[in-house]
Amino acid sequence: MSGWTIAVFGFLAFALGLLGLLSPDSLLGLLGFEVVEARGPGDYTKVYMAASSMAAINMGVYYMLAAASDWRPFFLWTVPFRLVTCAVFSTLVITGAAPSEFLGVGLWEGLGALITGYALWRERSSVGDPATR
Repeated sequence: MSGWTIAVFGFLAFALGLLGLLSPDSLLGLLGFEVVEARGPGDYTKVYMAASSMAAINMGVYYMLAAASDWRPFFLWTVPFRLVTCAVFSTLVITGAAPSEFLGVGLWEGLGALITGYALWRERSSVGDPATR
């Protein structure tokens, strides 16, 4: 079950990264950021979108490969780091640095981490798998 949680997260990261590369304005709008007709000199929003989208694609592939190889130590390490990501992204919304729609990203990370953590705990409890300890 834990492998499925990682595979789903990986696929979604890959798909959203692909969306960001192919249609950055669509992803910006989805995240609640203002989409403008033209960007002025020195505005590197599109460059940042391409870089972060490529990172999401890479991360998605890493997660899917880890799921395919059932690499449970990797699954375990994602849990605390995704919870930190949840806290940081949520704080950006709470402090007004990011639009309220961006909270969905933080909640996606946090809920996914909790689901993966729970799945790992259930697997360890039922099987006694040393790889998840």
